[in-house]
Amino acid sequence: MKTLTHTEKEQIEQIIRMCKVCFVGMADTDGTPYVLPMNFGYRDGIVYLHSAQEGRSISVLERNPHVCITFCTDAQLVFQNVEVACSYRMRSASVIGWGKVRFEEDFDQKTEALNILMEQYSDRPFSYGAPAVRNVKIWVVELEEISCKEFGVPYRTL
Repeated sequence: MKTLTHTEKEQIEQIIRMCKVCFVGMADTDGTPYVLPMNFGYRDGIVYLHSAQEGRSISVLERNPHVCITFCTDAQLVFQNVEVACSYRMRSASVIGWGKVRFEEDFDQKTEALNILMEQYSDRPFSYGAPAVRNVKIWVVELEEISCKEFGVPYRTL
């Protein structure tokens, strides 16, 4: 099996759109890692996330805003030869991006971020109550670097 590296923006964004959850990795100033599965929105190289106003992740990000975000498609077991164990591999694709979290405080920008989040999961419009928008913490991550790979590609299809 082969691993392919993709650099085309369209391919990268297609993989991100296929995902329902991303994993946000951060590190506290003492180096302690912390990873959260989160739902997300994505548009034009920017990842939008939301959370409660307080918590461990907010405390960590206030000290160190650098994050690594991983998106991975559902994996499927594939093989080259049914009788050869080392020919088996998981077929999937992933995108890894790095950037810094900025917390959005503007009401209208928070509403737009929530719309982008919901577009990842639904094609219908939504409305939001003012207290909900005020009380949500919106994370904005402009991806500064991106890596994209596809795993488990059979040799014979290349």
